[in-house]
Amino acid sequence: MKNISILIVEDEVNINEIVKTYLDKEGYATHQSFDGKSALENFDKCNPDIVILDIMLPDILGTDICKEIRKKSNVYIVMLTAKSDEASIVEGLGIGADEYITKPFSGKELVARINSISRRIEKKPEQPDNILTFNNKDLVIDTNTYEVKKRGELLNLTATEYKILLTMVKYPNKVFTREELILIVLGYDYDGMDRAIDTHIKNLRQKIEDDHKNPKYLVTVYGIGYKFYGGTSK
Repeated sequence: MKNISILIVEDEVNINEIVKTYLDKEGYATHQSFDGKSALENFDKCNPDIVILDIMLPDILGTDICKEIRKKSNVYIVMLTAKSDEASIVEGLGIGADEYITKPFSGKELVARINSISRRIEKKPEQPDNILTFNNKDLVIDTNTYEVKKRGELLNLTATEYKILLTMVKYPNKVFTREELILIVLGYDYDGMDRAIDTHIKNLRQKIEDDHKNPKYLVTVYGIGYKFYGGTSK
């Protein structure tokens, strides 16, 4: 029996029950909510390890629920929604979702994703949730104080640089295009040049890399964008 609890937030009863059935068979402890208000109440009551969250709920948008949860918890959030356009996916990841699954979905895929998250939870290192460390504490990020340290030395990052770094750190090895980083970090209202991201990345590299011309953290994927490669988090 897995010692992991999951809150399923889905207003369509049949889908909610299907998800619950799949996860119950895997040995997870499941809790159900069918609207946003009860989701927030149940979250505080059952303190789940994973939240499966629909976006289109009858009372509160799933995106708003995600934002509320992120104010107080780093719990894993999996968006499960019919909104499959790129802008919705980018928005979901940008406000704090860890995974994004579109409807119609495969039950086997859902279980595989949840099992993958479950393994990460079980192997989670014994350190405060707000502390992210990489390469034997060569790089340390404190998400409570917004501090970034390189070999113990506090770095002077701008707010935008910090947002870019934290966004990429949360999804190691995921390749971000310039457009995605602009939407996530600078928002939809940004009307500047997408090459501005290149300047921010360049400045970040000068601060966190041993050799900014041969980066080991912020790696260029030519013709596409950038990814964070931090090695093992310890």
